[in-house]
Parts: sequence; C-alpha cells; structure tokens
Amino acid sequence: MAIVDATIYPVSSVPIENGILLMSGGKILQVGENVTIPQGATVIDAKGKMILPGFVDAHTHVGIWSEWYGQAESDGNEGSNPVTASVRAIDAVWPDHFAFKDARSGGVTCVQVTPGSGNVIGGETVVVKTFGTVVDDMVVRNPAGMKGALGENPKGSYGSQGKAPKTRMGIASILRNALFKAKDYLRKLEAGLEDPSKMPDTDLDMLSLVKVLKKEIPLRVHAHRADDIVTAVRIAEEFDIDYSIEHCTDGIEVADFLGKRKAKVNIGPTIWHRAKIETLNISPQTPGALSRAGCHVSIISDHPFHPIQHLVTAAAVAWANGMSEGDALKAITLNPAITLGVDDRVGSLEPGKDADFSIWTGHPFKIRSKIEAVFIEGEKVFG
Repeated sequence: MAIVDATIYPVSSVPIENGILLMSGGKILQVGENVTIPQGATVIDAKGKMILPGFVDAHTHVGIWSEWYGQAESDGNEGSNPVTASVRAIDAVWPDHFAFKDARSGGVTCVQVTPGSGNVIGGETVVVKTFGTVVDDMVVRNPAGMKGALGENPKGSYGSQGKAPKTRMGIASILRNALFKAKDYLRKLEAGLEDPSKMPDTDLDMLSLVKVLKKEIPLRVHAHRADDIVTAVRIAEEFDIDYSIEHCTDGIEVADFLGKRKAKVNIGPTIWHRAKIETLNISPQTPGALSRAGCHVSIISDHPFHPIQHLVTAAAVAWANGMSEGDALKAITLNPAITLGVDDRVGSLEPGKDADFSIWTGHPFKIRSKIEAVFIEGEKVFG
C-alpha cells in the first residue's frame, strides 16, 4: 500500500512535502518524495493531508484502571503490601476496555501501561499497541520497567492504616531496603550458578528487582514534588540503576539538576486540576523548560487523569507555552519510544519500523485539524 501526495512528518527527519509512504506486511518500506510504487499496490491519495507517526504515550493506566465499572475494572494498585515488585501489568490489561478505542481515536497507537502509585514498588510495566483482542499479541515490550512511587500516594495508602510508610523518610527506606535485598539475592543467584547447592529459593519480588539492578529494565519513579524528584535520582545513582521520572510536576525547580544528567522525564498530566498539594505547581511550561535544560522529555496523559485521546492537546499546549514545535512532536512520538526502549519499532516513520501512523486534515496542533484515519501495523483501526 502507498499513501501519496501528503505532507509527511517522519519526526526523525525534516518534513517531506508531496511525500509517499510505502508499506507492506505491517512495516514501512520507504518514505520520501521519489518512491517507486510497485505495480498493483493499493494507492491512497492524501493530497493536502498530513501524516504523522502513531503517538506513543509513555505513562498510562489504560485497560487496568476504573473509569466506569468501579471495583470490577479497578486493577491498578495491589494495595496489600508497599513492595509488590512481582505483580505484572500485563496480567491485568483488559483489551476490550473502551480506553483503547479512545486512544486510537486520538492517534495514540502505543502505550506503556503501569501499575498505580499506591505502593513504594508497584510492579512491572508493559508496552502494548492499542489494538487487539489478546494482550500477549499486543505486546511490544514486556516488562518495560519497574514502577516506583515517592510522596503522598504511598504515604496515604499505608500511613492512613497506621502502617509504614508514614513519611517520605519511610518511603525512601523501604525502597532502599528492597534494592539491597535484591542485591543480596543477585549475589546468591550468581553463587548458585557456580554451585547449584547454593541456589536460593525462588522469590518473585527479588527476581523482578534483579532485572532493575542488571539494567534490563529501568525504575520508573512517580515523583511530583522537587524534593521527591531529587530523592528518586539520589537512590537511582546510589544503586547505579537506570530510571525515569514520572510526572515531574516540580521539574522546573530542579531543571539544571535534571538537565546535567540528561534525565528521562515523563511529564504530565499538564492539563489537569490541582488534585493534591503535590500538583500545586502544575504548568504547561514545564515540558519546554526541561527540554531546553537538556532533559529527554516525553509528554504523558497518565490516562484516565488526562483523557488519552487528547494527548496531542497537551503537546500543542506545551508548544504554545514555549516548547519548540519539533520538541513537542518528539515528546509524543520518538522521545517516549526511546524512553520505553521500543524506538526500533515505533516513534518515527522510517523504513523497517512498524507502519503505525495517522492521517490528519491539518497540523495536529491546530484546533480545527481532525484525524481522518489511524493505522497500526498497516491495518486501519480508526476512521
């Protein structure tokens, strides 16, 4: 199939006027102005339209969070213990949830689904496409990270029950303690490879955290307040582990600190009310400020807290508040794909990548522009 005469935004390179997107078998074959279209290929005329990569949302609770049915669809937080490293988001994702349809309607073709932030360590995340009936067939990367959380959420979840953690000190202590236990467990595993009699008993929490220590997956830390952001970085550097900062609401206050580290920050929701004291400084200027400081910025919906079908609106508002057009587009395409470790497949329109894209009537940052069609792996899934 070939889509012709469109303005194509590959994101990884400059826009192409009167461009051609050629695809086959769910993959992109060529993108450019002078592309030979094979005889017999289906040709779609997109003159006057724009083609963009499928949007990538690096932090959502799509398919695991209650939006309508109450407890029956509420699977985001395993609130039985502050450390639940072994729980896996993939085991709770409901592909029939209407949030996936909402995502497609907004051009979002790939999402990271994360456990909630009620626990200090909440479990493994998963990256999936937003179309399918069996979650295993939708997976792009599993696991894609380990959810961690600092601040008011774990304090409120357990302190209100008279249990630890009751304070930020307690949260940091629990996180460090779990990582130290995982280091001990890793040493025992390594000893067991040399001498099977020394192999430790199976501990699923520890096995999951070993993936973090071995840098197979990053720790993805929920942190709104500036001091929590710094604590997340401090602990990650203590253990020499990869990390991303989730939400990063007060990021402007520590922009230089994060910029020096070229930190991966997943910012959002930026269009939201001040739901708690930690979000008092919520601002659409944050993505642009942190991008200019040198951070690797992704804009997130945190669906359902900002409706995922309006992820592009958050990017448009960031652009209107000082972020460059290119950086704002990257923040919902290539940057999150890199952060999630799936940029070999999604995030830009390049040969060899999945044919995930949307066709627009105009620039997606203009209020009157509409999506005419959305494709995932070359299959039309919306429009």
